[in-house]
Amino acid sequence: MTCEKIQEKYADYLTGDLDEAGRAEVQAHILGCQACREDLENLTVVWAKLGVLPEEQPGGAVRARFYALLEDEKRKAAAAAVPQARSRLADWLTFRRPAFAASFSVLLLLLGLGAGWFLSAGRPGRESYAALSREVQDMRQQVALSLLNDPSASERIQGVGYTAEVKDPSDTTLAALFKAVDADPNPNVRLAAVDALYLFRDRPGVRQNLVRSLSVQSYPLVQVALIDFLVEVREARAVEALKKLIEAGELTPDVKKRAEQGLRQIAL
Repeated sequence: MTCEKIQEKYADYLTGDLDEAGRAEVQAHILGCQACREDLENLTVVWAKLGVLPEEQPGGAVRARFYALLEDEKRKAAAAAVPQARSRLADWLTFRRPAFAASFSVLLLLLGLGAGWFLSAGRPGRESYAALSREVQDMRQQVALSLLNDPSASERIQGVGYTAEVKDPSDTTLAALFKAVDADPNPNVRLAAVDALYLFRDRPGVRQNLVRSLSVQSYPLVQVALIDFLVEVREARAVEALKKLIEAGELTPDVKKRAEQGLRQIAL
């Protein structure tokens, strides 16, 4: 295959949208063509300069990247929703969408608690506040789980956003985020899920699951996000996973370089 044809595949290669045959073609070509290999490395740097890849201290950049991505998807969803406002209103009123039904339930819950507060002379005790907090957290997780199963990538990213607002997510919610990291067809949803899980990095099983994700991840940008996550938390169990990833020889040059740097940083 000519250099021009290979270069046309660079963007899809970096985002993981190529099939196995296409990835194999690109990898075989850049191994034997120095010019194309350098072009691919330069393109990866461009991705980094655009803010797709994290900064040197990913801990601070993770939240900024996640919320910027979320806001961008919200704007896109809002723009797309204008011509369909009437049908969306009908869907909401007839509870056709579980996410809207759950949101409406949250509203009813708040109204009910407000009425109870009024009837009790406006003096709810600590138990009432605790009960409200638990109910809102549970309802928020229901909305998140519903959105994470939506066919629309922008809706799924909003679902990830709901999980980021949960203080103590359930095992079911965390499992949905792990599934998004490993199996969501959209790389932006995967990136958002990795960033959301950073907020719960001290929960048992989170780091271990993301170490495992390294072995099944094919999107270069998500591979970098996972590496940065594990380096940031100094996860010792990531050492073997990173070694296997490097030895497999299927990484882009930039991801391989980041994995090698990550090994050194974790060992410090």
